[in-house]
Amino acid sequence: MGVVWRVVKTLVILALVLPVLLVLGVEIFPVQATHLALAMERSRSGLTEHHVQLADGLHYDYLEGGQGPALLLLHGFGGDKDNFTRVARYLTPHYHVIIPDEMGFGLSSHPDSDIYTPEDQARHLHDLLQQLGIDRVDIGGNSMGGQIAAVYASLYSASVNSLWLLDPGGVWSVPRTHLNQLARLEGHSPLIVANDDQFVELYHHVMAKPPYVPRAMLDVMAQARINNQSLEKRILGAISADALESHVRGLDTPTLIVWGAEDHILEPESGEVLVHLMPHARLLTMSGIGHVPMLEDPAQTAKDYLAFRATL
Repeated sequence: MGVVWRVVKTLVILALVLPVLLVLGVEIFPVQATHLALAMERSRSGLTEHHVQLADGLHYDYLEGGQGPALLLLHGFGGDKDNFTRVARYLTPHYHVIIPDEMGFGLSSHPDSDIYTPEDQARHLHDLLQQLGIDRVDIGGNSMGGQIAAVYASLYSASVNSLWLLDPGGVWSVPRTHLNQLARLEGHSPLIVANDDQFVELYHHVMAKPPYVPRAMLDVMAQARINNQSLEKRILGAISADALESHVRGLDTPTLIVWGAEDHILEPESGEVLVHLMPHARLLTMSGIGHVPMLEDPAQTAKDYLAFRATL
């Protein structure tokens, strides 16, 4: 009994002490803790990081995992490839998942030239897929990534099997959200981050159900946005000047459009506009979800997508 009691006592102490040590570790080594957390999420989802250089000298950094039909996933403005890591956990058992940092974000190239329109991004992504030997693909994207995904399908319709658009950007024919109206009046977009506090405020505004992340780790993420704000202003200008409606009118690619009912960045009624323009599109509204469904409820988001794919 004495040995058993000592073992139990030790386990209780560890259970009490380990959370404290983890919190201290995050506070003392926030950069390392952030990288470790991302690495663990990737590993759980069966994803590994890769790097490829295109013929024009630009390069992509991307995550890849799983086997089956190729599924390209595109993050939104200010995001990176890890925005899709959690939902990928449910997708890699079925698909060959490829998640790049788009040009101007993350560890992919940040060229100074003006190559950031949705069409520019789509053409570079086409070069990436050609480099990887992928001729046919299903594409998903969130926000700006959804806008780029739809433009890609309009340019290369013969090679795109289906689209998965999560709160896609670019539908400018609907009234702007209060946040965007305020930005136009003040002359500054809240999507452009200039300091840590702005990033934290944006993090909680973008999502109705933001995953918990320690403040020290949010500050690490904020620094990348702060360092990239000059380029992000140019990219935001390029995507804001491009109306998605003109690209997708009559596009017959099978499409699942998902919109969070609590999206405060882009109006949910934008989905209805797209459904009327795209003859084989269907709209799914997620209650209690904001602008980033795959981060807010990855399990349900993936379940809905798998159900959609089963109908094709």
